[in-house]
Amino acid sequence: MLYYLFNYLDQQFDFLGAGVFKYISFRASMAMVVSLLIPLIFGKKIINFLRNMQIGETVRDLGLDGQKQKQGTPTMGGLMIMISILVPTLLFARLSSAYIIILIIATLWMGFVGFLDDYIKVFKKNKEGLSGIFKICGQVGLGLIVGFILYFNRFVVVREYVHGDSGFFSLTRMSAIYNNVKSTVTTIPFLKDNEFDYSSVMTWLGLSHDYTWIVYILVVIFIITAVSNGANITDGIDGLAAGTSAIIGTTIMVLAYLSGNAIFADYLNIMFIPNSGELVIYAAAFTGACIGFLWYNSFPAQIFMGDTGSLMLGGSIATMALCLRKELLIPVLCGIFLIENLSVMLQVGYFKLQKRRHGIEYARENRLFRMSPLHHHYQKGGFHESKIVTRFWIVGILLAILTLATLKLR
Repeated sequence: MLYYLFNYLDQQFDFLGAGVFKYISFRASMAMVVSLLIPLIFGKKIINFLRNMQIGETVRDLGLDGQKQKQGTPTMGGLMIMISILVPTLLFARLSSAYIIILIIATLWMGFVGFLDDYIKVFKKNKEGLSGIFKICGQVGLGLIVGFILYFNRFVVVREYVHGDSGFFSLTRMSAIYNNVKSTVTTIPFLKDNEFDYSSVMTWLGLSHDYTWIVYILVVIFIITAVSNGANITDGIDGLAAGTSAIIGTTIMVLAYLSGNAIFADYLNIMFIPNSGELVIYAAAFTGACIGFLWYNSFPAQIFMGDTGSLMLGGSIATMALCLRKELLIPVLCGIFLIENLSVMLQVGYFKLQKRRHGIEYARENRLFRMSPLHHHYQKGGFHESKIVTRFWIVGILLAILTLATLKLR
């Protein structure tokens, strides 16, 4: 909203300083500052409100140290994160951007699904929360919305050069003939010719390209479901999900800035996505909100994000990656989420295999991990929460660096 206000003041009255709102770097910086200040200023009031409403965490007895102290800690802190993301985005982003509209929808949609889950746990006293099938329906619903908008919206395009050299910035390339085209091209990391078109799947199947949208939307649904579940599973100890999401958000912010800038995209020989620069504002607000939430969520946590936060963070991360056509980088960028997801799948699969071979008693005594997800395995091994979280953050930072390195490592 401020973007339009100051743009009007600049054009109509040549208002001093109003022109600075044209710059994405300035608006992103301001969005991050505001997203940091909101939890710092209002965080205590939100925590006290949730405590007065008796919205406390019901912790299952997993036999872990420090669990009893967490009983009754206010949950639904994801509402704080949502407010800290949406307010700066609405203030500083260009709201006509298709990418911003998609991300606002994703934030509200997955936040609502998570809120229903937390509501059932807290007020209905049902520890299982929202049924798994309804969570999946919510994730599939968002996947359908995001997939249809990205595939059919005429403003979601990529720049395709007709001729000109590639690699380093040159006047030849910048003056080359180009078209902004609708395309299902995405980026493949670590390969020299690092573009993959989903329509090639239809060619491989011997089907018409008219049905490419089906393949694309199925991929979008899978990615959103996987990443949101990964974030949800990672949210198990103080500061882990919020800190990991902040690292991922920072990386996406860099990728968005490079992909939305014609000069940098040309220099790095990466896909230029017109109008995707607005994603930088959302990613900056996202990162600031996660860091601000850590002020209260770091050990010992004064508030938990609950499924309201974790499902929303995962859904937003997946949507940003899809908008930037970097979804195939998710296994690297969101490696922590992937490992946590795999640890649960492996634990369940190994248990069922041992149960079938040797019986249930043997399966219970000979698990693959001491406990899943993976962070609980280390807790059972005697590691303190803070040490586990810090080391997971370090791994997350290394994965973020590797993700950015894919821009040149091919």
